[in-house]
Amino acid sequence: MADLSKLHTGLVGRAEVRVGDAQLATSVGSGVAPVFASPMLIALLEAASVDCIEKLLPEGFQSLGTHLDVAHTAPTPKGLTVTADATLVAIAGRKLTFRVSAHDGFDPIGAGTHTRIVVDTPRFMARLAAKVPPLT
Repeated sequence: MADLSKLHTGLVGRAEVRVGDAQLATSVGSGVAPVFASPMLIALLEAASVDCIEKLLPEGFQSLGTHLDVAHTAPTPKGLTVTADATLVAIAGRKLTFRVSAHDGFDPIGAGTHTRIVVDTPRFMARLAAKVPPLT
């Protein structure tokens, strides 16, 4: 079991992105409106959660996202910067739960919860490699 003693509730993380063409719904296939895409919001909220805890994990361990429950509540046009914040609110063994939110400088644009699990990186990579079909 990993030593997660450096983690505690109340830790915070942040991630930002300036909305460009690559972050628009029209570019990622999530709609036809030229607005910040929900999949990009999800990725940014995950990045804020990673920022919150990854540097405190023991060597050879990482966290993986396992669940998101997020509402995307307001549109954001190209050119604005979206800021996502994450707060670690619960620790249950290897399971970490975060309260996440994002804003675009004008409005809150999304909020919810995100769950991550701490894994042994070499073990995880070995399990992943076992799924890769051999080259023929």
